[in-house]
Amino acid sequence: MNHERNPGQIVLGVGAVVWNDEAEVLLIRRSKPPRLGEWSLPGGKVEFGETLRAALLREVREETGLDVQIVDLLDTAEIIFDAEAGADDAHFVLVDFTVRAVSGTLAAGSDADDARWFSLDAIADLHLWSETRRAIERSAAIHLTRR
Repeated sequence: MNHERNPGQIVLGVGAVVWNDEAEVLLIRRSKPPRLGEWSLPGGKVEFGETLRAALLREVREETGLDVQIVDLLDTAEIIFDAEAGADDAHFVLVDFTVRAVSGTLAAGSDADDARWFSLDAIADLHLWSETRRAIERSAAIHLTRR
């Protein structure tokens, strides 16, 4: 996510709960604020003139090397003036989708220091932002019933 912004602007972003065939979820370790160093959903900033879905496909490919298929819209999350998250002067609106990996080779790129598949049991033991955990739980309800 490009964090160049003017104070008072809302930054629109997208996030993906990415599933593989083994019912594992892909998380990236963020290399930039907000939530620097935390495990998070791949995603990033929507560029002017870009649709949410196009931004999601682009961001996932840039951060993970994977191509994905969008399954469903999940929910929204917000980070507003959250100094702990590294967004003390920002308002981020994030639109999350559930997706499945269809091709590519997993490799951390752009805004990610690392990218790994996690079982739901392993995710339970990670320190995650509450909204990330909520998105994964909502996505699991969709994904696991469609398998």
